[in-house]
Amino acid sequence: MNPSPVELVEPKRSAAGTKQREYVNVPTVPPRKSGPALTVAIVLVVATVLGLGFWNLSRRLAPEAGTSTSAESAYVASFPEKTIAVLPFKDLSETKQDAFLADSLQDDILTTLSKVGDLRVISATSVSTYSPEKSRNLREIAQSLGAAYLLEGTVRRYGDKASVNVALTDARRNIGSWTQSYDREIADIFGMQGDIVQQIASRMQANLSAKERAAIEERPTNDATVYGLYLRAKTIIASSYNAQLNKLLQAVQLLDQAIARDPNFYLAYCQLGAAHNYLYFFGLDHTPARLAQAEAALNTITRLRPEAGETHLAKATFLYRCYLDYDHARAELALARSALPSNSETFELTGYIDRREGLWTESARSLQKAFELDPRNSFLLQQIASSYQELRQYKAMAAALDRSLTLVPRDLDTRITRAFVDVEWRADTRPLHDTIQNLLRENPTSATDMADQWLYVSLCERDPAAAAQALAAIPASGISSDLNFPHQWCEALVARLKGDESGAHGAFLAARAETEKIVREQPNYGPALCVLGLIDAALGRKEEAMSEGRRAVEMLPTTKDSIDGAEIMKYLCLIYTWCGEKDRALEQIAATLRIPSTLSYGNLKLHPNWDSLRGDSRFEKIVADLAPKNSERD
Repeated sequence: MNPSPVELVEPKRSAAGTKQREYVNVPTVPPRKSGPALTVAIVLVVATVLGLGFWNLSRRLAPEAGTSTSAESAYVASFPEKTIAVLPFKDLSETKQDAFLADSLQDDILTTLSKVGDLRVISATSVSTYSPEKSRNLREIAQSLGAAYLLEGTVRRYGDKASVNVALTDARRNIGSWTQSYDREIADIFGMQGDIVQQIASRMQANLSAKERAAIEERPTNDATVYGLYLRAKTIIASSYNAQLNKLLQAVQLLDQAIARDPNFYLAYCQLGAAHNYLYFFGLDHTPARLAQAEAALNTITRLRPEAGETHLAKATFLYRCYLDYDHARAELALARSALPSNSETFELTGYIDRREGLWTESARSLQKAFELDPRNSFLLQQIASSYQELRQYKAMAAALDRSLTLVPRDLDTRITRAFVDVEWRADTRPLHDTIQNLLRENPTSATDMADQWLYVSLCERDPAAAAQALAAIPASGISSDLNFPHQWCEALVARLKGDESGAHGAFLAARAETEKIVREQPNYGPALCVLGLIDAALGRKEEAMSEGRRAVEMLPTTKDSIDGAEIMKYLCLIYTWCGEKDRALEQIAATLRIPSTLSYGNLKLHPNWDSLRGDSRFEKIVADLAPKNSERD
């Protein structure tokens, strides 16, 4: 067994007993006595103390390979007695247009099982990788998922009816536990999940409360087509970490169609609220109108099922993503966990809130709990890797991404992010450059999905031709990497790289007009104001730029949001740099390096953004001191 994670120092408490996070009062510009040597020393302390908890978590999430067969058998036998995974059902219908029935029924059964408090149910993301079209080794699947029982099923549609067969297997003993066949009208296909779940609970000797019995009998909808629309939208939203405007708007459209056919489809409203939350949270549409749509969806959710666990989860998500109201979101999450004990999202969201509040150890624990319920969710490992990046623990970041690649070896985002580690850690662009070229050869249509990373590495390599190719792949809406930048911003950076100052100036002016409109519509949104400050700095509007950058920091300090707040601090460094305020820029860099952030050795070493600081001995020393030591290079 791996040792328990090393605990981080608990947050200090005031005399009143309220938590006070470390780095609470980081000044926008620190005192001049904070020199580069002190900065680097602080960086090392921060990285070491905060990183240990996450590094030990990585070891626990990535068990050693190559265990013996007898050890594997013992491991399978040790799975919790009441753990179950619902594998994707196989569609046996004659037409592929009916394939959604199998997916819908599997999702409905999994969702319903998750309401049984005495069961531990593996999340949908982890089971989705086991296609019913491929042969299944149930013992291996059980070991991979940590499940004692596996449920399989087939669905065949004929006319207005469907034949459904389900089989429950005790994977520890490799024996069938229960099988059942159902023949139902399509309109009644979601009426069988209550019986299936009760049969499973009985075979697994799980206790059902009266409240749980009532909950599992609830039908999501009587319209199979509606459920198909919902499931398509749910799949899109599940990948919303890409923060792609068009995809989220597509999900909203699908859910609107579903709700138009069934105005009481509760789960559709839950997903609709999630889509609006993401659009607002990622700054893709951070307007009062989008916030009102998110709130309207939540009001309907609450009206339809005020006490349901999903309602409390929806409230928590809304409070967190739309208001950064961490305390009230945590209160709702506690209620959601009580009603949905097998829902990994409750722990995942808790981990994100912990991280936004700078509670890194607590975030590690929460994400670990989410991973235990969703052990093949590569996105969770990517999020753990993201935390390592903030802590500048690049070796651990690489390990987490390597573990993720064992789950999804062909995943574009994971491959790109893994290669990006070498840029940040070692200022080595070759792995990212080669990965992008390989992905383009494998699938030329993937260019849009990695255009922002392609542009970044092209700028770092000072390659105008590659930068122009990347620019052509960037969507018209711009890029969403750390902040949201309009397409014209990207045009300006490429023009600068080419030495076309006139073209860059024109593009920056166009970018300013676009961003100023957003700031007018969203006057209290710090990230947008920060982007405006960057553009004004590029245009030589010095006083406006510095004022906007400082105001953005005040709007979203790291004490309110340790992730985006740190990004705004990082870009204030650049605003000062482009305004010719070298002393302020260097002091702001020092302040940003004292806290977890994405400001890195590779970025400072390679990116043309910092060219006006090169040759200054103070800047060169900061960069040199951030370089990986020999012991860190392997």
